Amino acid sequence: MAAQLDYLTLKEIFRRFHEVEPEPKGELDHTNAYTLVVAVALSAQATDVGVNKATKALFKIADTPEKMLALGEEGLIEHIKTIGLYRNKAKNVIKLSRILVEQYGGEVPSSRAALQSLPGVGRKTANVVLNMWWGVPAQAVDTHIFRIGNRTGICPGKDVDAVERAIEDNIPAEYQHHAHHWLILHGRYVCKARKPNCPACLIRDLCPFDEKTL
Repeated sequence: MAAQLDYLTLKEIFRRFHEVEPEPKGELDHTNAYTLVVAVALSAQATDVGVNKATKALFKIADTPEKMLALGEEGLIEHIKTIGLYRNKAKNVIKLSRILVEQYGGEVPSSRAALQSLPGVGRKTANVVLNMWWGVPAQAVDTHIFRIGNRTGICPGKDVDAVERAIEDNIPAEYQHHAHHWLILHGRYVCKARKPNCPACLIRDLCPFDEKTL
């Protein structure tokens, strides 16, 4: 685990991220808050590409909790059976859809506690929805962020909660909203797990990672 980088170094890192991509976007396709919740819930242990393929047709016929309930669990399974853990995910999507209808008038709540009370929605999923739909600077820590946070010293921590706190405590406030998107994209396409593409890294000179690739 690398030591936490100092404030000025972090500011320069995120200035560069911002310069290259001022408005980074999540890669899960969605049309409203509900389809975002469903897409993120389905993405656990699955790729965004795989989820998008499955939801392309699904969201055309079930883009509200009411329509999802009308489709039913078996109908949902037919759309998402290419995704890992699809049976359990289908159960959770139907359950959360029923709760949204019965307790929230079919609307997605905007509080983390309410979101996390939904079946299949953990803190990471709740943070994605808060950030992408409600504009809250919540930090959704996935495997990419956990890896590069510790590899680079941007946001080191022994677990995802510690990494989340490191982002909130150390990254300059003006970059908080998009921080997790910049980090996810950097981890997904540049600072990869097995062979990081260090020659293409825009923060290579600021990164303390000892095993930089040539």
